[in-house]
Amino acid sequence: MIEIKEIKTNKDKRLFAKFPVTLYKDCPYYVPSLREDDIDVFNPKKNHNLKENKIKGFLCYKDGKLVGRIAGLINKKENEIWNTNFVRFSRFDAIEDIEVFKALLSAVAQFGKENGITDMHGPWGFNDTDREGMLTFGFDKRSTYATNYSYPYYFKFMEELGFEPESKWIEKTFTIPETPYERILSIAEKLKNRLKVVDVAETMSVRKILKLYGAKFFETMNQAYKNLDAYVPIEGKARDNVLKQFATIVNRKYISVLVDQKGEVASFAIVLPSICKPLVKHGGKLFPTGFIGVLNCIANPKELEMGLIGIRDEYKNTGINAIMIARIMKNIVESNIERIESNPMLENNLSIQQQWKFAENEIIKTRQTYKKSIEEFLS
Repeated sequence: MIEIKEIKTNKDKRLFAKFPVTLYKDCPYYVPSLREDDIDVFNPKKNHNLKENKIKGFLCYKDGKLVGRIAGLINKKENEIWNTNFVRFSRFDAIEDIEVFKALLSAVAQFGKENGITDMHGPWGFNDTDREGMLTFGFDKRSTYATNYSYPYYFKFMEELGFEPESKWIEKTFTIPETPYERILSIAEKLKNRLKVVDVAETMSVRKILKLYGAKFFETMNQAYKNLDAYVPIEGKARDNVLKQFATIVNRKYISVLVDQKGEVASFAIVLPSICKPLVKHGGKLFPTGFIGVLNCIANPKELEMGLIGIRDEYKNTGINAIMIARIMKNIVESNIERIESNPMLENNLSIQQQWKFAENEIIKTRQTYKKSIEEFLS
């Protein structure tokens, strides 16, 4: 017997956050999200995305045993900007049972229908810094801190349930050079003088950068990403969630924030230390001891994950990316980093892929989202 239970209590939230760790306990490729983030996603005091948006979480039980979880998100701004009527499904994990999949997705569909929504798609989060997409290739590769892992049966069940493919991403691994790219270093210095930009990451602490340029950073990010699939601007207090997610694991060596003479953030690039190993070791829990491993990985990383890169419209096609890449790659080589992996890049976003074309790379994973009419799915 399959039963769906809506998340209401703190115990439910803890079960919701812990379930994927149990599901993937024997999988060497799964990397848990921070457990407290999955708990706090339902808390309006901590998840500022809930100021304008709605969320409802569900647990699935089969014969009394917890076998799956899912969250339904209604992002008001997404539907306004893109002229759509979607409910997003997110944080979707389940055992290999198509009936369990159907029951969980039906719960989200019903949640959407009750709120006047006509279509569903996912996995999407509240915005582009959240985990999104379902793995379709690369099941034998470890996830990154920012991505979902899913077993091969996930996408097969989605197809069997009649969901259509939607947005598609690729993920790459990059070959690290033995010495810095001298040509790029030379070009970078000339461009810095010609464009009259200063890399504040060379002299300022991360905390000071955020204080002085945090708001402008998001302005540049929203402008750079505005045309990407289902992109929703990150504004207001929702920015706090992003800063909590990423700013706390930034190492200043591997970021670049270029500021022009007007005080605007002309461009930025963020490469993150990988904290996968301590997250796996401690099941996504930072306390009481998990944070020690995380801090060590941030201070002395061996692996890096490409996070975000964005350029203001007026600086596109100026070569400004060479300035950012030169600084970051110089530090990567000097720090003896062993591995660099990208996070998802939209398959049709050729401009973002071109930013990293200078380095030898290989596609190691693909992922995508799925969509379906609610009326069709529930019929």
